[in-house]
Amino acid sequence: MDYEKLCDKVLKMDPFIRFTGVLDSKGDLIVEKNRDDAQLLNPNEVKMSIHYTFERWTRLQNLSYKFGKEKSSITEYEKVTLISLHFNGNLFLLSTDPGADYMNIISKTNSIITDLQN
Repeated sequence: MDYEKLCDKVLKMDPFIRFTGVLDSKGDLIVEKNRDDAQLLNPNEVKMSIHYTFERWTRLQNLSYKFGKEKSSITEYEKVTLISLHFNGNLFLLSTDPGADYMNIISKTNSIITDLQN
């Protein structure tokens, strides 16, 4: 799959989307795209946030035999909403402005992922 294309398409899909990125199965950020005015974190803080997201996802895998595989995770903060979607052993990361219709964004993103896989 072309992860650059995925990140670009999703970033342009909704004006509330601030950031898109793909984490591989080792927790490395392999692609990232940002909206021009969307920098809340400096590069070290971005790395820290990504590390915490990957750690959370990894820990929850220990319960997947009970819950099933994680499809998505949503964390709302005052200034941003963080979303992660699991696909093909990777995590697709998004951040949105407050007030975004993130369920619609997740649905459209899943459609884009499916389209790009075919």
